[in-house]
Amino acid sequence: MEKHYSIHEVSQILGIPKDTLRYYDRIGLVSPSRGHNSYRRYSRDDMVDLMNIQIMQYADFSLEEIKGKFQFHRMQSVDPAYCQEIAEFLDAKKAEARKKIAHLEKVSQLLDVVINTLKDFNHESDQQLAVFVREIYRDLHNKEPEITKEDCDGHQN
Repeated sequence: MEKHYSIHEVSQILGIPKDTLRYYDRIGLVSPSRGHNSYRRYSRDDMVDLMNIQIMQYADFSLEEIKGKFQFHRMQSVDPAYCQEIAEFLDAKKAEARKKIAHLEKVSQLLDVVINTLKDFNHESDQQLAVFVREIYRDLHNKEPEITKEDCDGHQN
């Protein structure tokens, strides 16, 4: 007979609050069986699903994305078109992550320049900061063409 876990045990083992487990059940993300006393009883498969949910959330997937896209392991047979759809979705998600990484790298560089400028404030370090800030502004301007230098200086077009 397969071992089942109480909500308390699952919460302790996986570090997921009981309220979160109840919410997952309510929205149909994980549907544990119920004992004769109506208490939730989690199977090993439910535990694996919960671990996968934690991993997908770590990878920045929303609960809606997880529920909508990653229920294929419960299907009797997996449609190749569905697999293609999921692969395309993951490609888009990966591209989004790469954009975030590039942005955070730029922010990190900016912070380094600002920190170095403040630690050794002089004309040269101030000029390096100004050059870097203009570079960031150009990047922003390319992404937001309606923003102009005049707008930033407080003038109307």
